[in-house]
Amino acid sequence: MILKLGSKGKEVKELQEFLGLNTDGDFGPKTDAAVKKWQKKNGLTPDGIVGPKTWDAMGLATTDLSENVYTTENGLVIHRHFLPIGEYKQGPINAEWVFLHHTAGWHNPYNTINNWGKDNRGAIATEFVLGGPSIKGNDDKYDGEMVQAFPEGNYGWHLGANGSQKMHKNSVAIEVCNFGYVVNGKAYQGTPVVESQIVELSKPFRGHKTWHRYSDAQISKLHKWILWIGERDSIDVRAGLPELVKEKGADAFEFNENAYYGKVKGLWTHTNTRKDKVDMFPQQELMDMLMSL
Repeated sequence: MILKLGSKGKEVKELQEFLGLNTDGDFGPKTDAAVKKWQKKNGLTPDGIVGPKTWDAMGLATTDLSENVYTTENGLVIHRHFLPIGEYKQGPINAEWVFLHHTAGWHNPYNTINNWGKDNRGAIATEFVLGGPSIKGNDDKYDGEMVQAFPEGNYGWHLGANGSQKMHKNSVAIEVCNFGYVVNGKAYQGTPVVESQIVELSKPFRGHKTWHRYSDAQISKLHKWILWIGERDSIDVRAGLPELVKEKGADAFEFNENAYYGKVKGLWTHTNTRKDKVDMFPQQELMDMLMSL
């Protein structure tokens, strides 16, 4: 749980009680100032954001792991790490679409969510983030770890401009930790990618033939997640992209008007609704998984 200016709820009350403040459950300017003062006094960055490091330093981090982890009926383990209220939109929603993205960031899904909680872009987020291996090849701790960023039934803005804005509210989405295309052995910001994590496509996609490989653990967890979300939200996850992959192969990942206008409900990727996006890309193992749904 990340708390900051504007957060509300019982966790804020717990924080305020620890700081000796009036426990109104509203993270306002007084709470913000008190947090910054406490952080500075205890050698932390005084940013007013109460994340894992501050919770741990205060000794308030939960020790009941059952509160933060659950297992779906098909064996998918999901960790809860919720954004502050205000960093996602309140439901209820009527989920009719599933969207796959990848976030061009590092491998730690918790850091991805933490960064969403700290930015000033508003409620831009997806309900789930899937961790991966470090592109340096030195850290597999988060490879295949599924994390939920906000409670079921809520939503975040995740598609940008498209032909049917109702898809923002009525879709479930996941961000897969992956750097995307690779040029001369380096990711877009210049970080070298270990050779074992580079995949070469049979033909270029969005101008690039070499990409940061989705790991076996990521594809395995995606398979379970897609099937579970289909059951949870009564969405036909075999419609849309999986049907097109059987028909068109890698070309199914290109822009699709039916996806852009929300005419076909089911499973899509961000590249189906935007010509300027590169998440996801048609790695063969991913396509094989989609065809097996």
